[in-house]
Amino acid sequence: MTDIARPGDRVADQVPGPADRPRIVRLHPFGLDGARTGPISLATAALLLAAWFLVAQYRLVPPLFLPTPQEVATQFLAVLEDGYAGATLWEHMSASLFRIFSAAVFAASLGIPLGLAMGLNRWAKGIFDTPIEFYWPLPPLAYLPLMIIWLGIGEVSKIVLLTLAMFAPVCLSAQAGVRALPIERVNAALSLGASRWQLFRTIVLPSALPEILTGLRIGIGVGWSTLVAAELIAATRGIGFMIMSASHFLATDVVFVGIGIIAAFAFAFSYGMRLLEGWLVPWKGKS
Repeated sequence: MTDIARPGDRVADQVPGPADRPRIVRLHPFGLDGARTGPISLATAALLLAAWFLVAQYRLVPPLFLPTPQEVATQFLAVLEDGYAGATLWEHMSASLFRIFSAAVFAASLGIPLGLAMGLNRWAKGIFDTPIEFYWPLPPLAYLPLMIIWLGIGEVSKIVLLTLAMFAPVCLSAQAGVRALPIERVNAALSLGASRWQLFRTIVLPSALPEILTGLRIGIGVGWSTLVAAELIAATRGIGFMIMSASHFLATDVVFVGIGIIAAFAFAFSYGMRLLEGWLVPWKGKS
């Protein structure tokens, strides 16, 4: 039977204590419950490294195809000290970084404004959507010969190839960010007398920013995956060139060194973009 409060009872006796109140449990929609995934990722990386070591150590795969981690580390130090294919390791890395950075700047400066325009204007979407959707699924190696024929074998063709690879994800992400904008926010701003520029600056751009940053992160990742193809065009410097040159001589350990460098740079770029997202759009994923 439920106790009934009497006039003589103290208020403290009538108010339920913390133990009596219902406990509210906030769960992540996918069951993660806010847990950090860093330790899990580190454990996975350690398991993969251990599997690589065991397979290579016990010669389950011929050394020509899978060198041991020690051999790859030794080769990395050798390339770091003596260089490879007529250039130092820093010259190879700086050449690749210059191409990636240049292409990323061009892709962002062209893709973001065009994507925003496609999201805001039906004429822009109608004109540019079909060409972008047509070329985006094509692998860069498919139009690599056209880059050589049209632009030659210099740096321009390499940077244009990387820019095309990065452009579509950035542009389409910016468009998706605008299209996902709730119309209620627009109507509320207009009812308060906001001008078109104020509407774009305070409502449209902040709402599309999370998608834009995601598109940049994806675009840079696509750029790194296209780097080897871009450096096939008569390159004499670059990590991709180093990988292709080593593959011609079956230097698998050098190939692993190049792959590891590209993976490290790509991971650093992706992590940096995640930090930038957390700083610029701290509300992302919390609504």
